[in-house]
Amino acid sequence: MMTEDGKNRNGEAVADGGSESEPESALATARRQLERAASHADVDDGVVARLKHPTRVQQVSVPLRRDDGSLDVFTGFRAQHDDVRGPYKGGLRYHPEVTADECIGLSMWMTWKCAVMDLPFGGGKGGVAVDPKTLSDEERERLTRRFAEEIRNVVGPKKDVPAPDMGTGPQEMAWFMDAYSMQQGETTPGVVTGKPPVIGGSYGREEAPGRSVAIVTREAIDFYDWDIEDTTVAVQGFGSVGANAARLLDEWGAKVVAVSDVDGAIYDPDGLDTQDVEGHDERPGMVSGYDAPESLTNEELLELDVDVLIPAAIGNVITTENVDAISADMVVEGANGPTTFAADAVLEERGIPVVPDILANAGGVTVSYFEWLQDINRRQWSLERVHEELEAEMLKAWNAVREHVDERDLTWRDAAYVVALSRIGGAKETRGLWP
Repeated sequence: MMTEDGKNRNGEAVADGGSESEPESALATARRQLERAASHADVDDGVVARLKHPTRVQQVSVPLRRDDGSLDVFTGFRAQHDDVRGPYKGGLRYHPEVTADECIGLSMWMTWKCAVMDLPFGGGKGGVAVDPKTLSDEERERLTRRFAEEIRNVVGPKKDVPAPDMGTGPQEMAWFMDAYSMQQGETTPGVVTGKPPVIGGSYGREEAPGRSVAIVTREAIDFYDWDIEDTTVAVQGFGSVGANAARLLDEWGAKVVAVSDVDGAIYDPDGLDTQDVEGHDERPGMVSGYDAPESLTNEELLELDVDVLIPAAIGNVITTENVDAISADMVVEGANGPTTFAADAVLEERGIPVVPDILANAGGVTVSYFEWLQDINRRQWSLERVHEELEAEMLKAWNAVREHVDERDLTWRDAAYVVALSRIGGAKETRGLWP
């Protein structure tokens, strides 16, 4: 299952700290990116100071009765960063390393992402510090329902709308929605997105982040006057994001020469048949086991001499330790936070453009917005309409960012943040401060 912020269900581990050998945390990176972007945007200093901190972070205890009758207690979180433009929006993850700071940092990224896409949402993020692999299906259901009850007072269709993230998927969202609805006394599908279509989920949501990565890559190729049929692409992470992005780009004429899963990468300079390679989510272990001319490590894939590199697996894979070996002419971020702040500066110095995650993989939250609208109106859209609407929204966001790149000679990341901050700052100025 794909998350709305662009991560595969198998997840992403973001290290804490900020040293050269240990990439900084999501929170530290998000704050540094905000400070840099603020220097390019006409936004009040008070607004910037406010955006460095979340509105609130809720920490809860989540007791779970195990199948053997024993009782475990886990810790859950929900960080709500900013809601000046609408309800909080962001995933719920199950992972042993979930922390308050991680949730805060990721909720900040969701705020920027929603603003870049001009969606009426702010950023949220949450989860439970648990290894989902240790849970039976029945235990996952009980944990999800209890977590829904513990945070019920801070979520809702007009307050905060969670979605799947690392370690969760459509089934968890179904349980969460049902638990919330039972306590509300009415079916409330709009409390979460990423649900199965049979109970109000949207068609096309699972492949949406990968689809948006492909759309943005196609537009970037055109921006630099490259011929897509002569463009080589390497994709790290052939899960929901990477597989959908690679297959669309292949369909549109690009030459996808390398893809990978957690166990390794495959490479064919003449181009892979991406339809013949099964994605990691479809059949784990089949990417690295595919009969290709050459096998590589994930690290070696990042250093291939290709036109476009799409890191779509985990965060912090392009660091100061390997950035000098990056040979791609352009990087399009499919995962959240694949490039550390320091490595990003080196790529800028080397003249390698980086199209940021908050634009490239924003298809997930955009189709989540579509799902929210469908739930409110009780009218489901066709897959064709979802694709058409997503294409239109991605092109609108791309053009808004491109204008700043063209007119102000900003990097793609700085331009995306300027668009986001300008919209958030304008909303805060217009609404004012109460009391």
